[in-house]
Amino acid sequence: MKEFATLKKRWLWRPILMIACLMTFAAGNMPAVGAEKADTKKLEMSREPIRIESDRLDAYNEQRLVVFSGNAVAVQGNNVIKSDKILLYYKKKENGARKGAAGEIGRTGDLDRIEAKGRVVVTQGDRVVTGEDAVFFQDDQKIVVTGSPVMREKKNVIRGDRIVVFLKENRGMVESFPSKRVSATVYPAEKDEGSKQQP
Repeated sequence: MKEFATLKKRWLWRPILMIACLMTFAAGNMPAVGAEKADTKKLEMSREPIRIESDRLDAYNEQRLVVFSGNAVAVQGNNVIKSDKILLYYKKKENGARKGAAGEIGRTGDLDRIEAKGRVVVTQGDRVVTGEDAVFFQDDQKIVVTGSPVMREKKNVIRGDRIVVFLKENRGMVESFPSKRVSATVYPAEKDEGSKQQP
C-alpha cells in the first residue's frame, strides 16, 4: 500500500517526527568532505532542526511524502511557517536502492522542499509574509509565496504577485506580473525621543 500511516493523535506520531524532521534537517545539511569552508553563520541556521505540529499526519513511503494537515506549524530557528496544510517532499532514491520500511522515509531521504497550502503566514523576525501558497526550497534556503502575497515589516507594507524570502541573506524580494505593479507603503524611520533637539 502506498499509504503506510494515517495517524490522528499527535502523541502517536512524535517518534516519526523525530526521524523525519530532526535527523534529516540536522544531518542532511552537513557540508561535503573536501568542500570549501562555508560561512558558518549562514550555515548555522539551515542546520537547525525543523519542528512541525498539526492535527493530522499522513505519510506515503513510495511518494516520499509526508503531509501535515490541520493548523500546521513549522518552526526552524526564528523562521515560522503556518498554514492549513504542510507537505514535506523528500528527494527520490537512486535506482536500485532498497525500499525502506515505514519509518525510513526520514532516515534515508534528504528533504527537497516544503509546501504550505492555505492561509499561509511566514514569519522571520520583524518580517511577516502572508499568502495562499508557499514553497520552501531546502537547498536554496528560500521561500516563495504566491496567492495575493503581502510583506509587512513593522509598519511598512508591500504587495505583489510573488514574494521571495532569502533566509540566508535575511532579505525579501517582491515581483509582479506585467499587468500589475508592485504596491508599497513605506514609513520613514522615527527618531528616538532622546535624539530630538531641545527647544
